[in-house]
Amino acid sequence: MKYFYHMSELKLTTPLYGANAPFIEELYNQYIEDPLSVDGSWQEYFKNLSDSPELIKKAFAAAPWQPRKNTIIGYQDKKEQPAKKEAATSGIQDIQKSIAAVKLVEAYRSLGHLYVNYDPLSIKEPEYNAELDYKTYGLTEEDLDKEIYIGNILGAEKATLRDIMSFLSSKYCSRLGIEYMYIENLEEKNWIQNKIESAGNDYSLSNEEKKKALFDLTEAEVFENYLHTKFPGAKRFSIEGGEGAIASMEFAIKYSVNFGVREVIIGMAHRGRLNTLTKVMGKPYHAMLSEFKGELAFPADMDIPGDVKYHLGTSSDVEIDGQKVHLSLTPNPSHLEVVNSIVLGKVRAKQDRRNDIERKEVLGLLIHGDAAFAGQGSVPETLYLSQLKGYHTGGTIHIIINNQIGFTTNPSDARSSRYCSDVAKSIACPIFHVNGDDAEGIIFATKIAAEYRAKFKKDIVIDIVCYRKYGHNEGDEPFFTQPIMYKNIANHKTPDAIYAEKLGAQGLVSSEEYKTYKKNFKSFLDEEYEKSQSYHPTMADWLQGNWGGFKPADKNRAPEVTGVEISTLQKLGTALCSYPTNFNINPKIERQLQAKKQSIETSKGIDWATAEALAFASLINDGYNVRMTGQDVKRGTFSHRHAVLFDQENESQYTPLNNLSSDQKTSLEIHNSNLSEFAVMGFEYGYSFTEPNTLTIWEGQFGDFANGAQVIIDQYISSGEAKWLRMNGLVLLLPHGYEGQGPEHSSARIERFLQLCAKDNMQVVNCSTPASYFHVLRRQLCRNFRKPLVVMSPKSLLRHKYAVSGLIEMDKETTFKPVIDEVNQITSPSDIRKVIICSGKVYYDLTEKREELGANDIAIIRLEQYYPFPSKELAGVIKKYNNAQIFWCQEEHENMGAFYFVEPRIEQVLKDIGHSCKRARYIGRARSASPAVGYLKLHIIELKKLLEEVFG
Repeated sequence: MKYFYHMSELKLTTPLYGANAPFIEELYNQYIEDPLSVDGSWQEYFKNLSDSPELIKKAFAAAPWQPRKNTIIGYQDKKEQPAKKEAATSGIQDIQKSIAAVKLVEAYRSLGHLYVNYDPLSIKEPEYNAELDYKTYGLTEEDLDKEIYIGNILGAEKATLRDIMSFLSSKYCSRLGIEYMYIENLEEKNWIQNKIESAGNDYSLSNEEKKKALFDLTEAEVFENYLHTKFPGAKRFSIEGGEGAIASMEFAIKYSVNFGVREVIIGMAHRGRLNTLTKVMGKPYHAMLSEFKGELAFPADMDIPGDVKYHLGTSSDVEIDGQKVHLSLTPNPSHLEVVNSIVLGKVRAKQDRRNDIERKEVLGLLIHGDAAFAGQGSVPETLYLSQLKGYHTGGTIHIIINNQIGFTTNPSDARSSRYCSDVAKSIACPIFHVNGDDAEGIIFATKIAAEYRAKFKKDIVIDIVCYRKYGHNEGDEPFFTQPIMYKNIANHKTPDAIYAEKLGAQGLVSSEEYKTYKKNFKSFLDEEYEKSQSYHPTMADWLQGNWGGFKPADKNRAPEVTGVEISTLQKLGTALCSYPTNFNINPKIERQLQAKKQSIETSKGIDWATAEALAFASLINDGYNVRMTGQDVKRGTFSHRHAVLFDQENESQYTPLNNLSSDQKTSLEIHNSNLSEFAVMGFEYGYSFTEPNTLTIWEGQFGDFANGAQVIIDQYISSGEAKWLRMNGLVLLLPHGYEGQGPEHSSARIERFLQLCAKDNMQVVNCSTPASYFHVLRRQLCRNFRKPLVVMSPKSLLRHKYAVSGLIEMDKETTFKPVIDEVNQITSPSDIRKVIICSGKVYYDLTEKREELGANDIAIIRLEQYYPFPSKELAGVIKKYNNAQIFWCQEEHENMGAFYFVEPRIEQVLKDIGHSCKRARYIGRARSASPAVGYLKLHIIELKKLLEEVFG
């Protein structure tokens, strides 16, 4: 039974509707007298009632002092004529037929899509479904031409069963398969229902739209065939067989522009990408053809490896219906669907920049493969972000290029559901299935999708069921694994040829006109091919638009000054420790704020959370925005941040960083994310990809949580600039440190990040002081370039008595120190026998042990930044300890952590300065298959052994 009804439907879909009570009472009275006198379904229903038959009889009996004058419809006593009983029976049957008809309508709306023949190859025909058979509901052939009361449920008070089924079949079982009845919002559901069932809906397009659709299909097909002829065997992941997806993209953009969209961000994998780059995005065909001949996509003097042509992105300004529109195709690696949340992050950033609070001016358009949509975890993770406050973008249009195969894998082996799109039902997303050869059906579905997204600001899916003309790529042999499918494909007309015949029959586009158009476009491609012979790109597609004014990083740059005047920090700190007088603050937090205020006023004892808040506040004060998301970031996993305060009486929220001054123009946007790493990190990468003047941060609950987003780290964060010339300043905060919390909550896997470091591609730090953290955050925006930043952030150091800084360390003219020399009073440098180089939390374990032992002939140097490796700074510090043995100490196991990364670099530094020690020896935990032990007792034993080795 469905849960949301119009009242006119309710009385027809349930016999328990209040107005039917007299009728049901009569039926029950008949049942008591003679159970066999009522329909079997009513017998079963009344049999399960707990009321006493005697009580029911009394309810029907008149009072002893007054004869009963029963006015119940159809009521009769035993003295009344049999004709009345026949009339009552007839009335009951009419109501039962009405109820059956309504159930049938419901079935068509819910399941009519099962009877649509989506497959252009007609390999699998629709199967019989009993719920779409009128006989299932007790109706017979005799009822086909009888009028049945349906109460305007289909726009008529009465209709024959034959007309009902004909109407429903034309709307739900012919060309479009529509899934929407699971939507809980009645307005949305009725809107779609009206669009589908309205009398004027015959999939008709204007003549102009029909011609555009045909020529979209034609250009897509001719270009693919041209590439196939000119560059036989070259990989291009052809769209042939699914050209309708190109037309759908074109019309999705066109219709969306009419609803106020001014920018479109597109994400897609390989198939059809070359056509999208040229036809949709406007990349010159000669530039694309030159790349097929081996020319680089960027100037030859740029020292980057680049990427294959079917991964590249681009952007352009186009004019649609007199409106200037910016289009952007996001670069995508071979890891399918990874781009999804990155596109949405870009969309959100663009909307924020435009102050588009209605989320209507910037559209995300995602193109998927069928096997990938059903199989890749990025898809549901991204879908689940769609209606969350911190990630809402006003809805995404999803287009699935459904080739009915994944490389060589059939759908029966690729998913457990009927459709590849079924995962979208989890967010009550409407889904349209359409035959890839039905151009007008595709455009009609696209038109509804654009309007639905504009009206309801929600996602919608168009599943274009088509085929791929060749194998997974053009060098693959598909007959090995799908011989029947590819026999059909070999004899199948192209979508443009099929549609040309249809428009020819309508007298709209003649066969000659169609052939001439193909010939002219082929001639145009010949001209572009000639241009490509001498084409060489003279400028790179980067550092434009929002990135104008940024420069490639200079390796010889001086350290950026990131300090702030102490008086400014104290003023900001006062606001950070304040809250409204009528705000019911938690007593524990109130004490924390008082302590924080005192440390800021005295300029001493600044802890980690306070340094972070001061970094954020000073950046906001400088006119930058700060965006931070992740699991439980408002409070902080370790209850240290409290960036948002919660009223203890009404749970209203107060954010001190957004109340720094009365004329504050920028702000902190902070959101607790859903329990996702892959999609959320990708979203924030996309945001930073687009908005260079916002400090964008993703924080993991523990550092190892980044493992769930490893593809984002590998394919985008570490290599996006090298492959696609796309800078990014995303910050990852990854809690790290061995504290006896077990294998999963000790290590952020420093070694994995360091393996990815090369060519100055990103920064990896393991700060030991709040001041270092303060500077490294500010440094992200105090530069004329952007690089991703990975911070091995602490846990126990958040409250460690020695892990504090003074404001003097953050004062103006101060900067981040990648290497910190020994700071305690110990033996003179020439008498130092050991130099321990370390990083992060282990420094405090070492200094406390040294103080306990009084081992003043051991110097401890901190490496605050792993990469870019600070060779110059390390050399400047270590050269004065020329008589000492050099050691690298880490708390991670030998096969983990930074040892194998830093060891050859330290060796080179020692060589460069002519140090007496030639190599740094290792001190730390032994090799292990697991990141850490699972018991605190074992952890303490390991730490004790490490310290004994250092001070032995």
